[in-house]
Amino acid sequence: MRIGVYAGLLAVIGLCGPVMAQDKRQGEKTFQRYCAACHGADASGHGPMRPVLSVAPSDLTLLSAMNGGAFPLARTVRQIDGRDPMAAHGEPMPIYGDFFQGRDVVLSLGNGEQMRTSRQVVDLLAYLQGLQRR
Repeated sequence: MRIGVYAGLLAVIGLCGPVMAQDKRQGEKTFQRYCAACHGADASGHGPMRPVLSVAPSDLTLLSAMNGGAFPLARTVRQIDGRDPMAAHGEPMPIYGDFFQGRDVVLSLGNGEQMRTSRQVVDLLAYLQGLQRR
């Protein structure tokens, strides 16, 4: 009986705590499906949709380099999940907003702060962080 109570308590704690595990492979799949058309398969900003956008897509491999060597985690989350609209899309990003909403998890920002976002965004962040060039 005690084991069941402890297991249940650990499960609840796990649901409330910050996300630690990230799935880079799932993040890559998400990127290729939803982001590569604009940002390019290699995230360099040279996707096939680039010519029709009012602002050229960012080179997502340089996010850390453009932020003093630190990955801009919170800002990237806000741009992906639509809290910080992107003019290049002619509407708030993401254009696939329904996909990126729901199933919220808590993401640790590494500075003691946390923010809520979807599991898909967390996995996408893991993938993007792995692409960073110096």
